[in-house]
Amino acid sequence: MSIQIGLLGVGHLGKIHRKCIDQIESLSLTAVYDPDPEALKDIPASLVAHSVNELLEKVDAVDIVAPTSAHAALASSALKAGKHVFIEKPVTSTPAEAAALLALQNEAATVVQVGHVERFNPAMLSIEDIHLEPRFLEVHRLATFNPRGTDVSVVLDLMIHDLDILLSLVKGEITNIKANGVAIISETCDIANARIEWSNGCVANVTASRVSLKSMRKMRIFQSDAYVALDFLDRSAQIIQLTEDPDALDPEETVLTLDGPQGQRHIHIHSPETPVINAIQTELEQFAESILLRKPPAVGLQEGYLALQLAHEIDSMIIEQLRE
Repeated sequence: MSIQIGLLGVGHLGKIHRKCIDQIESLSLTAVYDPDPEALKDIPASLVAHSVNELLEKVDAVDIVAPTSAHAALASSALKAGKHVFIEKPVTSTPAEAAALLALQNEAATVVQVGHVERFNPAMLSIEDIHLEPRFLEVHRLATFNPRGTDVSVVLDLMIHDLDILLSLVKGEITNIKANGVAIISETCDIANARIEWSNGCVANVTASRVSLKSMRKMRIFQSDAYVALDFLDRSAQIIQLTEDPDALDPEETVLTLDGPQGQRHIHIHSPETPVINAIQTELEQFAESILLRKPPAVGLQEGYLALQLAHEIDSMIIEQLRE
């Protein structure tokens, strides 16, 4: 079975989504709409829809890759028409808009997946089978300046990727947040830092910048028996694990033995194999699978809402500081 899907938005990212859809057997691109005629010049006339409503009449699902400010209205129209929805992050401009979409989804009983693509980064996928109980996390997401995306702050543009991952990894309620930031080039925050504390004692220190001299996307996870280093840019991971049982370790990999007051402990250094995939194509494949198998999406609307809610709380703190 092939799902008839419509693409809403064919800007820079929309063009990438279009190429990915063409590679997925279970998805068939049926209609494309963009309010900018220039964006549609390379789209075959047979695919061009002249309005959102015209597109919705032709499809089973929509892929929303429009500016964030348009997400709520487009997703609302799609859900009211009973369509499945893939929507890029951030899910909407405000948590209130996302909450309204949650109510519509409950009525429509359709699949809604949010495009938090770093969940599908090979580095992240390579540690799926590792038992994680983080106690401290250090995160850096740095990028060189690009005018595209400056309609929102760096928190909503970049940091939200890591906030979504943190919420998926750390169990417990958030008890405290401290944040600060600086607006350097754009009118919104360009560099931001947040310290997040959970009820289980876990702490995360998260930094995002879009005015750096070089790019970096790293997350370091510390827990009582392991240290996990993720490099989202290089798509690699390294796991340094501590154990008292040497037989549990692979002798062909790096093993260090330490003599301590309580006896010998062994350190296992392992770089798991990372899959060679296109993360955007993989998340769209998961979206199609959720529709066909009627199962929950990999990153649901509720998760997109919670990540947006946390991002807005951090952003609001920074905005207040910038006004002082």
